Amino acid sequence: MRVALVHDYLTQRGGAERVFELLCKRYPKADIFTSLYDPKRTIDLGDRFVNTTLLQRIPGASKYFRLMAPFYFPAFRSLDLRDYDLIISSSTSFAKAVKKGPGSRHVCFCHNVTRFLWDTQTYLREYGTYHRFYPLLENVFHRMRNLDLQYAQEPDLYIANSSVVAKRIQQIYGKPALVINYPIDSSKFLFANHKADFYLASARLISYKRMDVIIEAFNWLGWPLLITGDGPERSRLEAQALSNIRFLGHVSDAKRTQLMAQARSVVVAALEDYGLVPVEANASGTPVISYGAGGVLDTQVPGKTGVFFNRQTPEALQTALFEASDMTWDYGKIRQHAMSRFSEEAFFDQVDQVMEQACY
Repeated sequence: MRVALVHDYLTQRGGAERVFELLCKRYPKADIFTSLYDPKRTIDLGDRFVNTTLLQRIPGASKYFRLMAPFYFPAFRSLDLRDYDLIISSSTSFAKAVKKGPGSRHVCFCHNVTRFLWDTQTYLREYGTYHRFYPLLENVFHRMRNLDLQYAQEPDLYIANSSVVAKRIQQIYGKPALVINYPIDSSKFLFANHKADFYLASARLISYKRMDVIIEAFNWLGWPLLITGDGPERSRLEAQALSNIRFLGHVSDAKRTQLMAQARSVVVAALEDYGLVPVEANASGTPVISYGAGGVLDTQVPGKTGVFFNRQTPEALQTALFEASDMTWDYGKIRQHAMSRFSEEAFFDQVDQVMEQACY
């Protein structure tokens, strides 16, 4: 059986790219397709050949890949995948648009609907540089929404990473989706049964992550907080933070793994569609204090693996922090929860069943 693996663009390394990396490892003989590929900035695909589109020839396209938005649909439609028996796309936007042959099946791992088209104002708040062009962009996006709806009908089966995303796929695209929670590479995370005296927040420093809420809460408490990650909000957030808060910037995977295991709790204030950080924390035996909406509703068990707060405010977070600090946590059971539900083995047990049903 000939298999094609397709991803929107391989120009960064985020949660979607990590899932695609797992799929590439699972299907070592599959051909890989994407619109743009920058091997220095994305997942490690070894010596495997990556098929790209005509966009790859545009100077600077992989660096300014968001500016290519109007051209991605035509680029993916130009790919010839008619000879493949199974197409597996990994998409938050465009890869689902590829054409399949009459006898082939297309399974789409949909990390989200095309967010900049269906939640434009929120998206542009994260990338303020583009907000000034909103009137022009809205005209372009209006046309692209029609194409997005049209091409969303191409996949034979959608797999969503959370119940939140599955509901969104149904509401916007009118397509049902199976929910298979995405895994972590459990072998990369250390377990520590004794915690150090600090809390950890690990995220890109952009607005929707709501790091401002976390910083204000810890400013008031005076408790030690370490922050890993970088982004356009860093200068503003550093100016807001008091001396009990340290910004570590980008850290190595090894360092981040160590911090995850040692932290008293990992704090998450964002509304995430899924969110790998809470699962990674649990795999380290560390409880999670998180805003109780979105993907964490699929991955966390209140009182067992973490504590929820119900409003994105410093006061609500402080209440949750006090609640968590008074609890006796079983770090071994927290890790067991993550390993049993969110390991690669558990993930591919479900994926293999779905692929078998989809293809035969």
